[in-house]
Amino acid sequence: MLQIRRIEPFYTKRVGDQLKLVFAYQYFSVLKDDELFNFIPVEGKEIIINLKNLQIENLSDVFVFQRGSRFIRLPLYQLLLVSNIHDHLQKILANMQIEVLQNKPGVEIRSEHADLLDELEELNRQHLIDVALETRNEQLFNDLMN
Repeated sequence: MLQIRRIEPFYTKRVGDQLKLVFAYQYFSVLKDDELFNFIPVEGKEIIINLKNLQIENLSDVFVFQRGSRFIRLPLYQLLLVSNIHDHLQKILANMQIEVLQNKPGVEIRSEHADLLDELEELNRQHLIDVALETRNEQLFNDLMN
């Protein structure tokens, strides 16, 4: 499992019903096996969120992280599955919630936002269960099942 160490948009841009979170070198990093990999914008460099339904629209964009001469290339959908990025995106959206709520009824946005987060959390939990089974980590498995 990857842990997002830092994720901070270099800038955000709203285009119609889309919110674009654009990332640069020092603003996005992941921890894999106690090694820090830094984002490099050679392929995908933004996350596009549809503000009507709070769905991520560019799930196939590939994000690349580097440590020395080693690289990790992950499509955004896979990054959502194998990391805690949804926790960080939730915080980013919460900080921007005032702007989003000005254009939509608050109850609708919060309900859809909560549904999306619940779905992402469940996918992440299922993945962690798989990891626990593969590594025969009984303690982690029991914690996730409770």
